[in-house]
Amino acid sequence: MADIALGTDPLAGNSGLFLAAPRRTGKSTLLKADLVPELESRGALPVYVDLWADRSRDPGEVIAEKIRATIQDHESGILKVARKSGMSKIGIGSWLAVDIEKIGRPGGATMADAIAYLNKRAGRPIVLIVDEAQHALTSQTSVTAMFSLKSARDALNIGVDSSDVGNVRLGLVFTGSHRDKLASLVIGKNQPFFGASVTDFPLLGADFAAAYADFVNTRLAGDRQIDKKVVARAFEIVAFRPELLQAAVREYVTGSIGVNGSSPSLLEQAYVVRERYWQEFDSQWTSMTPLQRAVLRRIIDQGENYRPFDADSLAAYSENANQQVTVPDAQSALDALREKGLVIRMERGRYALDDTSLIDWLADRTTYSTPRPS
Repeated sequence: MADIALGTDPLAGNSGLFLAAPRRTGKSTLLKADLVPELESRGALPVYVDLWADRSRDPGEVIAEKIRATIQDHESGILKVARKSGMSKIGIGSWLAVDIEKIGRPGGATMADAIAYLNKRAGRPIVLIVDEAQHALTSQTSVTAMFSLKSARDALNIGVDSSDVGNVRLGLVFTGSHRDKLASLVIGKNQPFFGASVTDFPLLGADFAAAYADFVNTRLAGDRQIDKKVVARAFEIVAFRPELLQAAVREYVTGSIGVNGSSPSLLEQAYVVRERYWQEFDSQWTSMTPLQRAVLRRIIDQGENYRPFDADSLAAYSENANQQVTVPDAQSALDALREKGLVIRMERGRYALDDTSLIDWLADRTTYSTPRPS
């Protein structure tokens, strides 16, 4: 990942790294605990931005604020003194002047200029890491910010020589919890990163489960040791989410005795933890109208091929909701699903699930007629 971000992977080019994986599978942890230190060890300056942290704010402003803060961290002592006296405009000779407070705002420096300034000030490559980047599709100002980043990448990376840390002065890393949403940034000639490709984020698997079992077993009594294969299966049940696996193991190790006098197995605890995660879906499903359920089913069934208002979709809605559905009806249902946080609207009227766990949840609720172990 660091090779791609710094442009030293000969097969990757300099388009940047786009990683997609479901939420809570370890993306943010890897970025902050592993990728950031690796980039720093190579002499780069990583700038991490999480667009999921505060979804009420415009993503473009969140990115601009992080760049402002990073510039402030790298100001010289003279500039810091000047800022304390009320100056907000800083520069490097006559090359570029940047008003920090106005970066990314009307009348202020573009993010491209601000990043160029930061690159000069820091004297090393900048790697901007944008976590949950699909939120940049939620407003036109955010999309504009993405184009600004693309322009900065193209401008800064012209003429990079071998004396640099990598082959870029600005590297970009974007992650998303839904491949379709993240792909919207790279598919289509009118998108900011057209031509780049989305890579599936490598999920933790059996090797992680085995290592975690070894770690836990050193702290357990002999009669409570957990089997690596069972841990791996439990990890699969909770959709490879480390936090949920840890919760299942913790409840297995310290859990209560059941009504029959025996403790639930680790796999039973994994199902319990998964059910707990899915309870919100159950509650939301109960509160939906028949049409909203029909629309949600259609989104799940069609995936990338979903067209909200074509004849086939309208016919499917009508059949599943047992009512005649018009385009305005479908639009109202989609708006309601967006309000519930289940569906996101992307560019050009496209829609996708906000959390792909819904796919497994609905399959489970449809397939199994008997309760899961508890």
